[in-house]
Amino acid sequence: MIGRLLAATLGVALLGLPAGAAPEASPAEPVTAAALTAPTGDWVHAITLMGEPKYPAGFPHFDYANPQAPKGGLVRLGAQGGYDNFNLVVSGLKGDLEGGILSIYDTLMTESLDEPFTSYGLLAEAVRVAPDLSSVSYRLRENARWHDGQPVTPDDVIWSFQILKDNSPFYAAYYQTVSKAEATGPREVTFSFSETGNRELPQVLGQLRVLPRHWWTGKDAAGKSRNPTETTLEIPLGSGPYRLAKFDPGRSATYERVADYWGKDLPVNAGRNNIGTLRNEYFRDSTVLVEALKGDLYDFRSENIARNWATAYDDFPAVKEGRLVKEAFPDRGTGIMQAFVFNLRRDKFKDERVRRAFNLAMNFEEMNRALFYGLYKRIDSYYFGSELAASGLPQGEEKAILESLKDKVPASVFAEPYRNPVNDTPEAVRANLREAVKLLRAAGYELRGGKMVDARTGEPLTVEFLEFQNVFERVILPFAAQLRLIGIDSTLRVIDQAQYQNRLRGFDFDITTSSWPESLSPGNEQREFWGSAAADKPGARNIAGIKDPAIDALIEKVIFAKDRPGVLAATHALDRVLLAHNFVVPQWASGVARTLRWNRFSHPPVLPQYGSSGFPTTWWYDEALAARTGAPR
Repeated sequence: MIGRLLAATLGVALLGLPAGAAPEASPAEPVTAAALTAPTGDWVHAITLMGEPKYPAGFPHFDYANPQAPKGGLVRLGAQGGYDNFNLVVSGLKGDLEGGILSIYDTLMTESLDEPFTSYGLLAEAVRVAPDLSSVSYRLRENARWHDGQPVTPDDVIWSFQILKDNSPFYAAYYQTVSKAEATGPREVTFSFSETGNRELPQVLGQLRVLPRHWWTGKDAAGKSRNPTETTLEIPLGSGPYRLAKFDPGRSATYERVADYWGKDLPVNAGRNNIGTLRNEYFRDSTVLVEALKGDLYDFRSENIARNWATAYDDFPAVKEGRLVKEAFPDRGTGIMQAFVFNLRRDKFKDERVRRAFNLAMNFEEMNRALFYGLYKRIDSYYFGSELAASGLPQGEEKAILESLKDKVPASVFAEPYRNPVNDTPEAVRANLREAVKLLRAAGYELRGGKMVDARTGEPLTVEFLEFQNVFERVILPFAAQLRLIGIDSTLRVIDQAQYQNRLRGFDFDITTSSWPESLSPGNEQREFWGSAAADKPGARNIAGIKDPAIDALIEKVIFAKDRPGVLAATHALDRVLLAHNFVVPQWASGVARTLRWNRFSHPPVLPQYGSSGFPTTWWYDEALAARTGAPR
């Protein structure tokens, strides 16, 4: 399930390097092996994939929210680059999304951040899941309203579903097994599925952001018909707790809390959305972002550059005085794979021995010491930091799943756990480079004049690393130096975000960096991440181009698992097979979210178990702290 990770998957996340990255992986607390909740066909206030919902019908508020929190104040969020679009339908790297335009739209359901798999009604007051999981129905709240006062209707829900599915590669894949959406009552909409048994799909539909059909199919102030399939900088109509109030194209966007927001008194919203004004401030590059924070030009930063965390702030007077707070929060409830990704559509990467040779050449241990100040761990799972990660040798149900595909999976999955090479001594470095050369020779290459060339054609093995931020130079150049030792020449090309996105959509790259954040409930998105059907689809998240029948089969076993032990077994098996093929060179992650904030904000004593700090959603502007810290510039 994408859920709270959805925003991160709309673009390429860059964990551990530039600001604005996806959340880092962390050791998640084990989830009890309860059976997945069986649907009864009754109307209920919440749906969950684990046991029973924590909060009963009529609960007052989430435990991690303070209903008495003061409202008002300003929070300024920093971002790199710019934007040229407010249209969610055609959003991408250039949209004002994170903490921005998403906040103006409500979803059918909303997730609790202290439960891993539970959704409660937001636009929908109740949900009904067919006992055979062939459909889900949502009953809209009678008082749900757009900001212009018009009611939110089933027609809005159906239109939103269809326009997103028809025009967004992400949503097309996410909703591919939803066959029909129809109004089945005055305030009721039903989604029918082309498959049965998918226990996650009802919650997936609950995450739908509902758009106002009457606005998008109407005319703008100049009398021109709006087009929901084109980018726009017209301020859109929403239904959520904030509205876009003003903007400076590409530089800033200001969102104001809606005082008469229809849903402000709902239990799921009590104590949330306390900040009066949210402003996204955009800056040119990562260096300027750091200096802008020091200059009090924005309030909160997730610091994903290890060098900055270790060296950029401790001598800064505001940190010493406590006015700028440097704090790390546990980052639970997610797994991660971040990696250098090979384009498997290119012949030179089709042999997994070649791909493994690249991993052998990368000296993570030296990078971690010299560049990352020892703050990272090497990723060794596609679900790193969670209980979904495979470990040891397969046992029990996992082993049975793999044996059912024995003729289609690498034999190594039964014989040895996946391990990244370790380059912690000069002797280990030399041994790994020798092993890399050996693998390349077995794959049909040989060294001629210090260059690794195709033994048949004489063509040199060269690669281009494609990125869109200069910060990658400091990690790719040491990697490139190691590759030169085994005769592989490499270059780094850094291009702007729009060009980068276009080249990825056209599969025009050798190696790039990508990350796949994972919730504790893997499901339909796995088809989009690793499935054969997504391999050649422009805009899909399977940017590597993985096409493997065993992986396709394992994805289906994850999606259709009937209980939590089945989910774990199938995901462990999928993880093990993905790793065995060496599709990527795994990078690095850590167990905390490292943050800095100007000390003007307070939070409830209980933070969300699966939402890191919860900033700014459950925090509030603290006038007393602000008086001591000083007013924002």
